[in-house]
Amino acid sequence: MSDLKDRLRQDLTTAIKARDSLRASTLRMVIAAISKAETAGKQAKELTDAEVQSVITSESKKRREAAEAYDSGNRPELAAKERDEAVILSHYLPAQLSTDEVSALVSEAIAESGAAEDGMRGMGKVMGLLKPRTEGRVDGAALAAEVRKQLGA
Repeated sequence: MSDLKDRLRQDLTTAIKARDSLRASTLRMVIAAISKAETAGKQAKELTDAEVQSVITSESKKRREAAEAYDSGNRPELAAKERDEAVILSHYLPAQLSTDEVSALVSEAIAESGAAEDGMRGMGKVMGLLKPRTEGRVDGAALAAEVRKQLGA
C-alpha cells in the first residue's frame, strides 16, 4: 500500500474518533476515488504515491470548480463547504507554486527550449519541459495560460 493512501486511512480513523464529520466525509470521498482508480481498467492494480496524489489533485480541482458553480448559482453555503473540502485535500498535496514562481519557470523553459522565436508553435516544447517540473504543484490551465502569455499569443 502506498504511504499516502495509508496516511489517508489513518487520518480518516482519527477524524471519525474526533467526530470531525467534514474531514471524515472528505477523506471517505477521496479514498473511494482512489479505490475506483485502482479497479478501473481491465485489471485491478495498487496505485503508487504519485498516482494517489494525482487522484487527490483531481478531486481538489473538482471541489474548486464546484465552489465556483455554487457561487454563480447564488448558493454560498454549498460553495463554502466545497472550499472547506478543498482545503482539507490540500494538506495531502505538495505546496502550490505562486504566480511569480510559475512565471519564472516558464521564462526558464522558453529560454532552454529556444521556443521564443517559434511563437505559439513552440508551446508544445515548453509545456513538455514544464509538465514534469510542475506536476501536482500548479494547475495545467494556469500553466498553459502563462506559457501563451509569454510566447505572445
